[in-house]
Amino acid sequence: MTAPRAWWARIPAPAVDAVVVAIAAVDVWINLWDASPLVTAVAAAGCAALALRRRFPLAVFVCTLPALLMLDIVFAPCAALFTLAERSRNRRLLVVCAVLFALASAAPWPLTDVSSHERTWTLVDFIYTLATATAPILLGQLVQARRDLAGRLVEIEESREHERLLHSQAVLARERAQLAREMHDVVSHQVSLIAVQAGALQVAAKEPEFKEGARTIRALSVDTLDELRHMVTLLRASGGRATELTPQPTLADLHKLVTTSGIDAELTGELPPGIGTPGQRAVYRTVQEALTNVRKHAPGATAAVRLWSTDDDFGVTVTNTAPTRPSLPLPGSRQGLVGLRERAELLGGTLESRPTSDGGYEVILRVPAHPD
Repeated sequence: MTAPRAWWARIPAPAVDAVVVAIAAVDVWINLWDASPLVTAVAAAGCAALALRRRFPLAVFVCTLPALLMLDIVFAPCAALFTLAERSRNRRLLVVCAVLFALASAAPWPLTDVSSHERTWTLVDFIYTLATATAPILLGQLVQARRDLAGRLVEIEESREHERLLHSQAVLARERAQLAREMHDVVSHQVSLIAVQAGALQVAAKEPEFKEGARTIRALSVDTLDELRHMVTLLRASGGRATELTPQPTLADLHKLVTTSGIDAELTGELPPGIGTPGQRAVYRTVQEALTNVRKHAPGATAAVRLWSTDDDFGVTVTNTAPTRPSLPLPGSRQGLVGLRERAELLGGTLESRPTSDGGYEVILRVPAHPD
């Protein structure tokens, strides 16, 4: 948000230039006395040139020097020197201009009639005028520094706004990845169970209408799983590594998960108390994904869920036997084990999955008991 401009900054530039030219003309008129037409013309040209001091600051300052040499004026060269100092970053040029200002002001006019006494006073005037010339230069440099600082503050604010935007996008990406993981772990788990049960009902049903109803349910479940696969892929493509946002399932829910899995599964072992919510959730999701894969890819197989712990780590091992019948053609997002590995990595652990020698499959989650 840009700060409101000061009232003097809202005055139109032509109005300011007109006021500057008018004040310079008054200063010249007061010091004209019985000046010759040449001096009057030079002074008028110097005053008129002030209207162009914003575009040609150095040239306008040079134009005011003859009037400063011929007349005892102050405003026109000081205004030109101030504008030059406000716009120029060449410090050496400003020093040279201050010396020229002092020389033109201290030198007597006409230059041919200078006595030894006047030379002494000319040197004194030169030093005094040189010190005076530093005032518009320092004021102009101060205005320039203030303008630069204001611009820098605007850049910093824009940079901070950009950082806030990037942070919000990163948070959104993490939430999308988390949503993709929860959608796969929770929704597809239930829908795949419906598809498996409907397929079993289709095979066992004797009545044609029951068989057709089971086939419809299974077809709808398969289509839903396919849509979920596309949604999960889209969400994961726009999200990064997920963070644990909400502690949903715990170890207390494992028994219900195993008994309602729709397969012959047994839960053994136990884990020590005091395991944090992320660790409990990782164990739960690993068991859930492994049992889902058993239902989808190993029909008729039995599963064994074993919880275990040592002094250094804890985890769960899910092992299933070989399937006893062909599996149904159910779509898969191929993101389940990927998500489980990411969970394990976030906790400093590992996830291994491999086939067993008897034709089954084994999934092992290992999490450090005391993470760094």
